[in-house]
Amino acid sequence: MSDILKKIVATKHEEVASAMRNKSLIQMRADAESRVLTRDFVGALRAKIAAGQPAVIAEVKKASPSKGVLRADFVPADIAQSYAQGDGAMSAACLSVLTDRTYFQGGVDDLKQARASCDLPVLRKDFMVDAYQIYQARAMGADCILLIAACLDDAQMADMEAVAHALDMAVLVEVHDRVEMTRALKLNTPLLGVNNRNLHTFDVALETTLDLLKEVPANRLLVTESGIQTREDVLCLRQAGVQAFLVGEAFMRAPDPGLALAELFQA
Repeated sequence: MSDILKKIVATKHEEVASAMRNKSLIQMRADAESRVLTRDFVGALRAKIAAGQPAVIAEVKKASPSKGVLRADFVPADIAQSYAQGDGAMSAACLSVLTDRTYFQGGVDDLKQARASCDLPVLRKDFMVDAYQIYQARAMGADCILLIAACLDDAQMADMEAVAHALDMAVLVEVHDRVEMTRALKLNTPLLGVNNRNLHTFDVALETTLDLLKEVPANRLLVTESGIQTREDVLCLRQAGVQAFLVGEAFMRAPDPGLALAELFQA
């Protein structure tokens, strides 16, 4: 685990402890279980692919630790609506909303506002270290959660996946290399996210996805993450057989994120 990831994980444990003092695990679980209507995250991705389009998980993200504020005029509801509309022909399949406040200037309200403004399924993108956060994610309306293999051991991932599935939520497992992918494939989720960003140097190499793609079983859906900036990047990955993408920073500085998405992924 990189130093920055260790720092973030430590922060998350502190946040969970603080949240539990305000609302117990029993209360949070009851809130989560009262939210019975999830949107089909995996189904939305597969529907786009079946229609011959790339399945794009479009990110709602105000800032990043390395690049600072990406979008000063940050209105999650407007961004989500733009992604859902696209250019009328090409649009997002799902949303990914950053809820981490300390490092990404996100928050729970960002997810609530984005989800309420459109019909797209929503991933809570955060650093999950405790099952409490899974219940918290469903209570705020998330349809899918992210598990980062670099932050968790095998038992933690399996336990959190079980909690998510019991709440009818999808799980996207993020890996950075072959070792993490081997661990992720022990889980039942069909969604495997390959992060092209090196955890230690923060350099981006799309070859990470291309190298791992040939080892992904047919019953899994690979989602490539990070570093997708140009149509050439998209064409290279699509020609290799990649059909699902998680993209955010490339759209956040655009006046209309949905049109930027359509431009990047147009046939």
